[in-house]
Amino acid sequence: MIKKFKGFGPFNFAIAATVAIVIGSIAFSGWYALLPVTALALIEIIFSFENAVINSQVLSTMRRLWRIVFLTVGILVAVFLVRAILPLVLVSTTIDESLSYVWDLALHNPEQYAIELEEAYPVIAAFGGVFLLMVGLRFFGEKRSVRWLNGLEAPLGEFNQPWWVSVVGALFAVSIIYTVLAPGDVKLALAGALGGATFLAVKLISQLLIGRESKSDHRTHRHGLSQFLYLELLDASFSFDSVIAAFAITKDIVLIIAGLAIGAVFVRSMTLQLLREGTLREYRYLVHGAHYAILALATLLLAGIKFDIPEAVAGVIGILIIATAFEASRRHNKLLAVS
Repeated sequence: MIKKFKGFGPFNFAIAATVAIVIGSIAFSGWYALLPVTALALIEIIFSFENAVINSQVLSTMRRLWRIVFLTVGILVAVFLVRAILPLVLVSTTIDESLSYVWDLALHNPEQYAIELEEAYPVIAAFGGVFLLMVGLRFFGEKRSVRWLNGLEAPLGEFNQPWWVSVVGALFAVSIIYTVLAPGDVKLALAGALGGATFLAVKLISQLLIGRESKSDHRTHRHGLSQFLYLELLDASFSFDSVIAAFAITKDIVLIIAGLAIGAVFVRSMTLQLLREGTLREYRYLVHGAHYAILALATLLLAGIKFDIPEAVAGVIGILIIATAFEASRRHNKLLAVS
């Protein structure tokens, strides 16, 4: 296993970007910036580790061109749109103020901006929770030759109906939001329904673009575009917790963007490393573990609508699940080698 991870080629860009961002942060805020930026980068990496596993799985089916687009243009989208603009849009929508007002608030009154973002969290959690729930359930709703926890996975995949499993799960989640987590709150229920509808729209568009009969390059490029959009939506859903948690470290919006940007770049590099080393093929339960981590994160996001759950819980649980899946895969490989 150690030999498998000797090469650090995929991390060259991440290291260079980190150096540039750190220098810029110090120039903007002084040496004080080092501690919060480092902490924020670690938070982003921990919260999004399972995201790298899922990204690697999807990238393995994409053409080289779209892999490059995801690892270049996708980084810009992840940093500037998801981690910088998306929180502003969410706060703007929640408090019914203009985007320019919220941006000014973030720069000149970060304490109030943090409060507004915290108040917007239930809407974020409802949308992201249902979206991620459908990601996990669709995976386990498909009949698979490889199962990790057979007792849990066999009943869901027995009928090979991934769409129905994910849709039923989303409907159940929205009903729980409306009746238990936020009784009578139509806004949160709609946010959850929108998260489910977004997932269905992206996956359905992807299916339509694949076209069973058509094998043209034009179709392949359109399919690559749909996969790229799906990965960016996944990234956005995974980033919600780290964006919220960031304000526990610092209220400086520039340092938050800098720290999360470093984390996002390293997650992309981890994705490339997993893809290049063929880790998902060698460790057969790793993808299963990532999807269990997604279901755990979805559950925590939804529970966060009503209960105060420390942000660190999601990262710790995700890492523990994936580490367990990795160890189970290693033991399986060891048994195969002996027999």
